Amino acid sequence: MLFNSYVFTLLFLPVTAAVFYMVGSSGRHRVAIAWLVAASLFFYAWWNPAYVGLIFTSTLINYGLGIILTNRVENNRFSPKAILIVGIGINIGLLGYFKYAGFIVHNVTQVLGFEWQIGAITLPLAISFFTFQQITYLVDAYRGETKEYNFLHYCLFVMFFPQLIAGPIVHHREILPQFSRVLIYRFEYSRMAIGITMFVFGLFKKVVLADNVSAYATPVFSAAENGEILTLFEAWGGALAYTFQLYFDFSGYSDMAIGLGCIFGVELPVNFNSPYKATNIIEFWRRWHMTLSRFLRDYCYIPLGGNRGGEVRRYGNLMATMLVGGLWHGADWTFVAWGGMHGIFLAVNHGWRAMRVALGDDLSERRWWGRWLSWNVTFIAVVAGWVVFRSPSFGCVYRVFDGMMGRNGIALPAAAFEHFGWPVRVLLEDYGWEFRHVEHLHGAAQLAWTACLLLVAWVLPNTQEVLARARQVGGGGRTAAGKRWSWLSWYPNGVWASVISLMLTVCLLEMSEVSEFLYFQF
Repeated sequence: MLFNSYVFTLLFLPVTAAVFYMVGSSGRHRVAIAWLVAASLFFYAWWNPAYVGLIFTSTLINYGLGIILTNRVENNRFSPKAILIVGIGINIGLLGYFKYAGFIVHNVTQVLGFEWQIGAITLPLAISFFTFQQITYLVDAYRGETKEYNFLHYCLFVMFFPQLIAGPIVHHREILPQFSRVLIYRFEYSRMAIGITMFVFGLFKKVVLADNVSAYATPVFSAAENGEILTLFEAWGGALAYTFQLYFDFSGYSDMAIGLGCIFGVELPVNFNSPYKATNIIEFWRRWHMTLSRFLRDYCYIPLGGNRGGEVRRYGNLMATMLVGGLWHGADWTFVAWGGMHGIFLAVNHGWRAMRVALGDDLSERRWWGRWLSWNVTFIAVVAGWVVFRSPSFGCVYRVFDGMMGRNGIALPAAAFEHFGWPVRVLLEDYGWEFRHVEHLHGAAQLAWTACLLLVAWVLPNTQEVLARARQVGGGGRTAAGKRWSWLSWYPNGVWASVISLMLTVCLLEMSEVSEFLYFQF
């Protein structure tokens, strides 16, 4: 079931919330939690009922192992460390079979030169997310950082539908204790208003912004994959369109997840904090998919040694972590390459900072032009990475990059010829510009979409900043909007009610063609 569908927005969500508060307000908290677990399983089963058994079995096994580790049960055969290894092995094995078996078999047969095929394996929805989430629980149970939780609470921790499909990857200590608070079972108008506002903001980002700009991205990458030659503006137009499609698609989902959590009284961590405002790659990864970055740092980078053992070891650990992050996104060498690119970017960024510190620099950038230059370098690096991330093959990557570097010429639609004065047209043609039909360039409409989305992503305050005064949004990114944008701060008044109603109406009209969130494929 998709958040951006009529059945979810107009039926599933209202019914689920109404029953939850009716039962919870009467004091039957255990029944209310059981209802949310059942609703979450129904939400998951809407995609494919066959895999409900998979997520439930995974939850049951991890809960049992977590209880054993928490209570430090030891016998002559198995130590806690052995149990932890078995638990992680089960989770990785499950993820490996469904997500990577085909990829591994294909590459092994290519290297060894023999024929071996396995049947098509359907990737269970959300397996990457609930697998990582439960690995953190097992590791923390082994470290003695968890306590014995109620089984229903643990089920909801894993299956809670607002964050089940595409995150955030929640930590047990920030979610499980909330289910024991009486407050979440009481209906509050202010909390409901904040949750609905965040949900509508996210829905608008998805169905109005991301889905509409996708029309300029998909044809370009499809053309490159089919071997077509792309000119400079075609390639850059497609790359930028995908850059903003992914941004608003994932940002929209993150807002909706937090908003839905707020509707049910559960505070989910912020997972997205204006990453395109970053002025370096280190900052970008502190703002993009924040809970995945946290997981990779705490359960991959630090266990590998982190920044201990010298600079060479540090950069090696950084590269290994980013390669894992790339492979987590998908079973394809392009994802590995994307992770490797960001590993190199981060190593260069850390090396640059170390050099500046050695020269006595305090790493502050006070001049506007310095910040502007840093932002441009970072943004171009991120766009280049998204080209690799989006491309289904390295041939596609090559053709898009070829076009972005201008090696296939520069062409504009014939209609643009009339908008330049005669001397400018002559000058441009002398430099090799062409004015003709360009298949994958849509003129003023595409330029307007790109400029507007850049403005929203780079200049305007994000959802957490707009709602900061409500003091209900948790995690990073809780900073209030600056004085320049203080007039955009959210208040529970008639003006904002009208704005949200209008946005929701537009979204409902745009939802006639439902599209999946991009992160569903991961």
